[in-house]
Amino acid sequence: MTAPHSGAHAATGPGGQPAAGAGPAPAERDPAAELSLEEAVHQVEAEEHEGRPPAAGPLANVLVAAAVVALGVAAVVGSAALGVGSARDPDSGTFPLLVSGALVLLGLGLLAVARRTEDAERFTGASWLVVAGLASMVGFVALIGVIGFEIPAALLAFVWLRFLGHESWRTSVVISLGVVVAFYLLFVAALSVPIPHLF
Repeated sequence: MTAPHSGAHAATGPGGQPAAGAGPAPAERDPAAELSLEEAVHQVEAEEHEGRPPAAGPLANVLVAAAVVALGVAAVVGSAALGVGSARDPDSGTFPLLVSGALVLLGLGLLAVARRTEDAERFTGASWLVVAGLASMVGFVALIGVIGFEIPAALLAFVWLRFLGHESWRTSVVISLGVVVAFYLLFVAALSVPIPHLF
């Protein structure tokens, strides 16, 4: 009588082939197929940059920063014309003045890093969406002092959601009205901010 085979010989049949009941041999890892964390990050970044428009140059960055500063300064002047008021007694231009000041500071920050940043993209067809958004904000500012903020705010939110964000008609209408109601309840009803309004 012979002793039963053990170890590796028990899992193989004639000719060195795996026996019918034996499981598959564990696959060996290929070191070349494994990426380090740094290599994986670089690979993801490379995939993200594929298909994106080329980066804008330093001159374009400076022009954009200058435009942001100029817009902020113009908004500061317009806010002052509405009346600034004080911290205890804010006027119509108080909150626009705060936003305008932040815009000026952001523009100056962009100007400081204009030569080192590569986040900005060259002007392409999709950039017209930004121009449309800016034009809608200009229209909002022009109308708010004439007919109040309710209708211009609802139209602005609707245009941004439906035509710039490509949301559905129902979502655009519901969110636009909800935003106006929330702003009215917060700033007019609760805080009594003297912002131009219809109701």
